[in-house]
Amino acid sequence: MKIKCLIIDDEPIARDVIRSHLKKLDDFEIVHEHENALEALSFLKQNRIDLIFLDISMPRLSGLDFLRSLKSPPKTIITTAYRKYALDGFELHVVDYLLKPISFKRFLQAIDHYYESLSCTFSLSGSTSPLSQDAFLYLRDNRKIHKVFLSEISLIESMGEYIKVHTGEKHVMTRCSLTTIERTLPGDHFIRSHNSYIVSIDHITAFTASSIEVGEVEVPISRKYKNLVMKSLNIES
Repeated sequence: MKIKCLIIDDEPIARDVIRSHLKKLDDFEIVHEHENALEALSFLKQNRIDLIFLDISMPRLSGLDFLRSLKSPPKTIITTAYRKYALDGFELHVVDYLLKPISFKRFLQAIDHYYESLSCTFSLSGSTSPLSQDAFLYLRDNRKIHKVFLSEISLIESMGEYIKVHTGEKHVMTRCSLTTIERTLPGDHFIRSHNSYIVSIDHITAFTASSIEVGEVEVPISRKYKNLVMKSLNIES
């Protein structure tokens, strides 16, 4: 799965530079380019974009005003010739602020910041009640973004600052807390059994008053979560 990018800049040479840098990176795809932010507003209403490269000084609508107009803007990297707007940009939670001319070395640093910003950021898509085959999460593992279907997740394990998401024969490690991903998952399909574990109800093969079996893996049920687990499994505690 490629990271879908949008370039918004009224300067053709500036767009050429960003396009040239992105073409050197296999994981990125330029979906569209716009000379002004007003056109981009209409485009975003009908298309999913992961990352925007955005100039600030443009006719009709500035890049910063464009960002302010979006309720849930995609990740954004500012590309500008002006230092004076840096504080405004970071107040809008941009990934990075690049000053023109943009070297490839500095561009790569911004891309690294983009990957870092995806840690603990989830995008849940598809119907989840009842859990359909098309419901999935995007999870970052190092520099790869994995599309993980919820129906395939059997177990999620806390590993310090990371979580380990088990899906059949493989797993995905991403930097996040168990509590954060728990808020994202549909509660009628996933239950917290312990401070270190979330299990998929659909993948439970057996259980006792103190543990749950998910395939060949045995997961403890802590006293803190026992009543919740038993209620989710429709068992009198």
